[in-house]
Amino acid sequence: MQDAAYCTSKKTDGLCEEMCGRLKKGSRAAISISRLRCALRDFDMKALLLLFICIPTVVFVIYVHGQKITYFMRPLWESPPKPFNIIPHYYNPNVSMETLCSLHGWTIRESPRQVFDAVLFSNELDMLEIRWRELSPYVSEFVLLESNSTFTGLVKPLYFANDRARFDFVESRLTYGTVGGRFVKGENPFVEESYQRVALDQLIKIAGITEDDLLIMSDVDEIPSGHTIDLLRWCNGVPDRLHLQLKNYLYSFEFHLDDKSWRASVHLYQSGKTRYAHYRQTDVLLADSGWHCSFCFRYISDFVFKMKAYSHVDRIRFPYYLNRHRIQEVICKGADLFDMLPEEYTFQEIIAKMGPIPSTFSAVHLPAFLLENRERYKYLLPGNCRRESG
Repeated sequence: MQDAAYCTSKKTDGLCEEMCGRLKKGSRAAISISRLRCALRDFDMKALLLLFICIPTVVFVIYVHGQKITYFMRPLWESPPKPFNIIPHYYNPNVSMETLCSLHGWTIRESPRQVFDAVLFSNELDMLEIRWRELSPYVSEFVLLESNSTFTGLVKPLYFANDRARFDFVESRLTYGTVGGRFVKGENPFVEESYQRVALDQLIKIAGITEDDLLIMSDVDEIPSGHTIDLLRWCNGVPDRLHLQLKNYLYSFEFHLDDKSWRASVHLYQSGKTRYAHYRQTDVLLADSGWHCSFCFRYISDFVFKMKAYSHVDRIRFPYYLNRHRIQEVICKGADLFDMLPEEYTFQEIIAKMGPIPSTFSAVHLPAFLLENRERYKYLLPGNCRRESG
């Protein structure tokens, strides 16, 4: 009787009238179904579909691929930086230094400048040796600062101090220093990085740099070519500050990303003015001046260490990014360790660089020490993407 009353008390139409007619015939199963369908008759099914399927799907996609979406939309919210004033770079081993200086619009000096090469060191022992062997004929003093802390505040061994004998070929020209980490929990990694670079600035002064000496400011894996530094130490008229355009490689010299690495710089030292930094300091860029080999490690364990240690640790959005099997696959594909899109400023450049980096089979114009010790550094040459576990 209650069910009959329910039907007669409602303003039913269409389907509900039909259902209520069935209810009056006594089907209790039909009674329950009809009540639900009648209650939902005023709801829009498209709205329900949006609420329970579309919105959760969008939230999941943003959670997984939000960084990619942000990078792809970058041209809409950030303008490209000011273009560099690029200086053409002339070089041939059979051309005299006087002629090379003249080709750049400079004049030759009576004697070369002193050169100081200053770096912050983490754990890149192989890259450091390749760098110092390349620059050794031209550098007067090597300056290296090492900390017991990563930029992210993790405790680390003093790798250089523990393997210093490996670099005895520069011992007589080496100023080595250490700085204790501050280990401030939750701090932005760039604050610790800045702290260490200020300490390096002080170590350069301790090394004995003087007015008009040539100072190289770059990370260990940003390697100026020897002939570039030789040119700059021999010529008058060189700009006071000059960025170096480096060929940009990832994982090894098999994966040539582009020629857009520019953070390495050289300075004619000015007391009270020159400060060690790793950002853009001038608009002048010398073309084709060396190599930048990022994440060029022998061991998978070193990849994991750097991913957790350097200033962009926020790029580890998911724990599986640190899976060693995954890292090995990414290296051999030439893909991105953090599954990111290219950091470009136009849609055209972003789309052009999407996907893995094509392999190159060229090993021409690489650091001489690397080729002379090709078996030892085989993992850095084309066709050798497999890494030891470490």
